[in-house]
This record gives sequence, C-alpha cells and structure tokens, in this order.
Amino acid sequence: MATGNRKDPYRNFRFRIAIDGIQIAAFSDATIPDTSTEAVEYREGTDATHARKLSGLTKFGNVTLKRGLTDSMELYNWRKAVMQKGANQNRKSLSIILVDEEGNEKAQWDIVEAWPIKYDVSALSAKGNEVSIETIELAHEGISRVK
Repeated sequence: MATGNRKDPYRNFRFRIAIDGIQIAAFSDATIPDTSTEAVEYREGTDATHARKLSGLTKFGNVTLKRGLTDSMELYNWRKAVMQKGANQNRKSLSIILVDEEGNEKAQWDIVEAWPIKYDVSALSAKGNEVSIETIELAHEGISRVK
C-alpha cells in the first residue's frame, strides 16, 4: 500500500483574508458562503406525466468575518460609508486564502462586489473576561474557487 499519493484534508484554522489586495490576517472566523441555483419546473403541453427542471437564478450566501476588536476603524468605516453613500461606490473584492501547516497557499475563494450589510460588536460585561469580537457581514455578487 503506497502512501505517497495520499492527500490529507486541510485544517480550517490557518487562513488569511485579503480585501482589495490588502492582507488582513487578524480574523478569527470566516464563513465561505454557499451557492445555490434555483430549479425551475417547466411542463410542456404535450407531456402530461412530469415536469422538466430548468436552471433558474443562482444565489450566493453572505460572508461573515469575525475578529477581536482593536483600535482599527477599517471595518466600521467601510460600513459607515455604505450607510452614508450606498453600496455602489463602496464595493470591494476579497479573497479567503486557506494555508497549510508549512504556510503554503492551498485553496482560495475570490468574492466580488462585496459590501457590508451588517456590523456588530459583542456585548460588553464588567463580569466577563472574553475578548470583544467585531463581526461584519458582507453581501456580494459572486464567489469562485480559484485554487
């Protein structure tokens, strides 16, 4: 039994995020959005027994990014710009890059025309000792795995 061809799956804890080409490595969580294509049923008048299924609209789930809250205002300012001026002038491209144990890039998802639809900071508590988390949710117009 040869082990030279074995391909182990990658671990999910080493990744980088690049937003418009700028590496932002401080995220603790990132969701790679799902994609789905709607099935549209169509029945021809001559076919009385079943409907055909045609492909309809493709939909993309949202991207969610989480990181520890710091004095960086980048994500909040992006959300603020969308609230003040709308999404059209504030869309960005981003990449989620999975890295192996040696630091090599092994998988990459490119997301286009992304803009923040939600910004959230975890609750504050004088009794707690957890890290405060900043969360941003992004709508977008497409994702493709390029690596």
